[in-house]
Amino acid sequence: MMESLASIGCYFRSPLRTIWLWISLVLVLQYSETVLSDSNYLFGLGSYDITGPAANVNMMGYANIEQIASGIHFRLRARSFIVAEPQGKRVVFVNLDACMASQLVTIKVLERLKARYGDLYTEQNVAISGIHTHAGPGGYLQYVVYLVTSLGFVRQSFDVLVDGIEKCIVQAHENLRPGSIFVNKGELLDAGVNRSPSAYLNNPASERSKYKYDVDKEMTLLKFVDNQWGPVGSFNWFATHGTSMSRTNSLISGDNKGAAARFMEDWFEQNGIKNSDINELVSDGIPRRVSNIIPHIHDNHHELLELAASFQSSPGRPATRTLSVAKRVRNALRQADKPGFVSAFCQTNCGDVSPNVLGAFCTNTGLPCDFNHSTCGGKNELCYGRGPGYPDEFESTRIIGERQFRKAVDLFNKASEQLKGKVDHRHTYLDFSQLEVTLPKEEGGSEVVKTCPAAMGFAFAAGTTDGPGAFDFKQGDEKGNPFWRLVGGLLKTPDKKQVDCQHPKPILLDTGEMKQPYDWAPSILPIQIFRIGQLVILSVPGEFTTMSGRRLRDAVKTVLTSSGNGEFGSNIHVIMAGLTNTYSQYVTTLEEYQVQRYEGASTLYGPHTLSAYIQEFQKLASALIKGQPVVTGPQPPDLLNKQISLLSPVVMDSTPAGRNFGDVSSDVPANSTFRRGSTVTVVFWSACPRNDLMTEGTFALVEILQGKATWVPIYDDDDFCLHFKWSRPSKLSPRSQATIEWTIPPSASPGVYRIRHFGAAKGLLRSIRHFTGSSSAFVVA
Repeated sequence: MMESLASIGCYFRSPLRTIWLWISLVLVLQYSETVLSDSNYLFGLGSYDITGPAANVNMMGYANIEQIASGIHFRLRARSFIVAEPQGKRVVFVNLDACMASQLVTIKVLERLKARYGDLYTEQNVAISGIHTHAGPGGYLQYVVYLVTSLGFVRQSFDVLVDGIEKCIVQAHENLRPGSIFVNKGELLDAGVNRSPSAYLNNPASERSKYKYDVDKEMTLLKFVDNQWGPVGSFNWFATHGTSMSRTNSLISGDNKGAAARFMEDWFEQNGIKNSDINELVSDGIPRRVSNIIPHIHDNHHELLELAASFQSSPGRPATRTLSVAKRVRNALRQADKPGFVSAFCQTNCGDVSPNVLGAFCTNTGLPCDFNHSTCGGKNELCYGRGPGYPDEFESTRIIGERQFRKAVDLFNKASEQLKGKVDHRHTYLDFSQLEVTLPKEEGGSEVVKTCPAAMGFAFAAGTTDGPGAFDFKQGDEKGNPFWRLVGGLLKTPDKKQVDCQHPKPILLDTGEMKQPYDWAPSILPIQIFRIGQLVILSVPGEFTTMSGRRLRDAVKTVLTSSGNGEFGSNIHVIMAGLTNTYSQYVTTLEEYQVQRYEGASTLYGPHTLSAYIQEFQKLASALIKGQPVVTGPQPPDLLNKQISLLSPVVMDSTPAGRNFGDVSSDVPANSTFRRGSTVTVVFWSACPRNDLMTEGTFALVEILQGKATWVPIYDDDDFCLHFKWSRPSKLSPRSQATIEWTIPPSASPGVYRIRHFGAAKGLLRSIRHFTGSSSAFVVA
């Protein structure tokens, strides 16, 4: 800079010219400062693989003990953003492709961040939220009730989450750069319906009349624009359950929100700012990708068949762990010197919102289910919600994901309102088992009520239309069943105080008072509020129903806008991040609680739970606006050392005599040609996926032949069109097979392809050996 100024000074020898030069430089510098002041934040984004064990582990969400992972639909990721004022505070938000956040995971992530950064990132300014997919491995929460179907604690599920969250936050921290953040919002009408409308209708008619719909249809999106690179990411919040994949699915999947994130990241990597047209999609709605990687290939069919015939299936052979990572498709898509685009589809008040938008029908008659109880002839097991791709759950997942993706792209392209103002946060822990709540009386004055120790009602066991329960439970049950009351009482019989406190909920499991072998349910919960300019994020540790979420947002907005200092005006955006930092099931309104459908029966802390949240968030909001501190509150327990695991380890893997790991068991037909839309299936001799999760790698790969001898990765197990399925002939057998299914997308280029498998086998002495194998080549025409 000084050399440039010296050369300019040599040119302008006259005093007048020198004066004009310095005036011009001052104006330029002032303009530069103005431009920089528009970018009043530092931000960084990160993303890391958190795909857990794809075999033997129960999936979290449906509480179906028979739903055991056996492969991958597409991978799960942790995505994060950090926003900081250059000389001020900062906040971290992490979105997980997981069913929910876990208190134990949060505790251990914070311990690692403290060891790495000191007090820069703490419970005060770090939020970890789950998208609520019901197709991820379970066993990573610390309370007994959430570990029953997973046969206790699953260390692999836990570790991959802690590792991935830490790494994505580290990425975001290392990517901190100046930039601008824009916010936009709009309606998405066809991605969610109310699955408990009879409970919603119990809310006051005057309140319901304020809203056009019985679920929230608004998506709120943040667009992150780097000063140098331009757009580098987006995070949005929209309410719909992660239950497009059913309770019988066994493939790990991010469900509709994970799919939307994958679609949007691929869309941007292809199009970027050069062409952000939402119509740049193929007919199935999934972004084009292949044609951007591979140059035009000669499509003479006879020539392609001759080429394919020269590549027979290769025998399984040893490989390195890093080979799977190196072959991962999206490694090749990114520029080394530019941060990858990160897109997260976050969860909000989805408690009573289902993605199965066609409605709930009886499987035996095809007729709509009973309105009040969601039963069919008195049985809840026959009542199922139907997604838009019914009866294909993969298609329903794609459609609901695509609808969110399309709306996000529209909001992203049109985002123009810039966030400006402070970055701030407040956080506290509360004991929800005995929280005093002050409520106004209709006749004037007020009364003090209390929340209750956690308990689950009979309708909890009935499940929902997204995933019905079993036996003779039903939603809307205010009385309970004597037999099941006796069964629940064998574990813990609630006393009269607890029964009265939880009324009208008939208690099935008194989880808050069950302490053997350790706590069955949480009592200490975190609540948290973030501010980024005119955007406010409320982090809640549960699933709020539509109306309970509306009440909480409105209460906080009222506090912030009526404070009198004018910091917040009509342009304030208050959003709720559900399932954040820990998990405590549902929160309904008092009126919905009276109906005792699934959501009311799962509102753990009694009828005044929502009022408690509103009261305490109002305190946080008031402290935020006044710049006052809040008390830390009682610390939640760290129960890691008390965890019990009944999941058997992998003993060893083997293959039939004369076969290697990675050998093809069932190949493509010789000289075969496949058309777009058809499915290619190859089966390999394999080993248990629990031996190596292939984090940031892949178990499955589709490669295309470039030239005469170079194979280039095209699709992997993070792609919607490629399914990795694992199976054993029997539970105790050491042999296993991997089935890889590729449904050829409309965007696939004509050419010669092959399927490749990566795995890791455990020997009798517990050593892990990585391997790979590939199918014979085939033609796509």
